[in-house]
Amino acid sequence: MSAAEESESQQLARNLNELLQEIRVAQAGVQILFGFLLSITFMDRYATASGLVKTIHLVTVLFATAAVLLLTGPAAWHRILFRQGRRERIIGVADKLAIAGLVCLAVAMSLTVLLIFEMVVGGVLPMVLAAVTLVSFVGVWFARPLHERSRGPAPDRAERE
Repeated sequence: MSAAEESESQQLARNLNELLQEIRVAQAGVQILFGFLLSITFMDRYATASGLVKTIHLVTVLFATAAVLLLTGPAAWHRILFRQGRRERIIGVADKLAIAGLVCLAVAMSLTVLLIFEMVVGGVLPMVLAAVTLVSFVGVWFARPLHERSRGPAPDRAERE
């Protein structure tokens, strides 16, 4: 079926399925990160870590927790509002939750780089690498797609989004 023949209901169903599939990719990464962050507290070296390292760790755990909350939120919205005729609302909320979740995941990943390098080498290198990591996430996940979006739809766009 071509995009022109797709009904509004079919388009909403496709959009929701695509969004939930995209979120599944991010969820796996954040869940692995969260498990890693939890395991750090059980390492012998953590007991003697500096206050700075423990603070970075706790802030990182908070951002990872927020990422889990926001990236799993769309599944909860979908499950609770399933077959209630609110697919468009679910997609709107899920889109915002997913983007906020990706922001939290980017920060959590960057702070994880900071945490690991602070524990291993210390000095200014951890901050530089964390900044480069964050800028990379912002560039690849947000700045580049937003720039592309600002150019408008592709002239030969074959499918409706």
